[in-house]
Amino acid sequence: MKLSVLISVIMTLSVIVLGIAFPKGTTSKASDGATKHVIKQGESIWDIAKQHGVPIGKLKEVNHNVNNVAEPGKTLIIPHVMNDKDKELLARLVHAEAKGEPYRGKVEVAGVVLNRLDSKEFPDTVREVIYQKNQFSPVGDGSINKPAGNDAKRAVNEALAIHGYTNDALYFWNPSISDSEWMKQLEVIKIIGGHHFAI
Repeated sequence: MKLSVLISVIMTLSVIVLGIAFPKGTTSKASDGATKHVIKQGESIWDIAKQHGVPIGKLKEVNHNVNNVAEPGKTLIIPHVMNDKDKELLARLVHAEAKGEPYRGKVEVAGVVLNRLDSKEFPDTVREVIYQKNQFSPVGDGSINKPAGNDAKRAVNEALAIHGYTNDALYFWNPSISDSEWMKQLEVIKIIGGHHFAI
């Protein structure tokens, strides 16, 4: 048997074995602790970023993807950006603050917390931002402790995926509930449902 034929057979068997071990569209942990995702047919880079809650820019950078192509069967490294405990806390805040609001509003509420993490005006961790004194009413009334719904969890992942591509809102409020004069002086950049988002 020629060497080229033998190499071809070995490569084909390797692909088959890897395909069985990591079916398309699945996520696994590598030996180095990295999360990996095998792209399934029809998935886009955007879909994968939302599914895992990672900024699309960071996902592309880590995988040297410059053309936004998601090639079925290819394995992507999923960068770690936020631990599960912080994601859960953020989802509980979104659930409590934006229950009954449109899904897009839930994403924006999560985005406000992420923007605060980037701002020098606010603390540096998700927990510190959320529990900063007099910032979010669910902390005061205890509703932050209720479990987050699926929409809130999806909204957190989507907010993480688009972080850096959206507006820079640092505040939100519902003018039908809040009568804060200070809030009314802020520059409103977006209104979604009952919430005003401002910088």
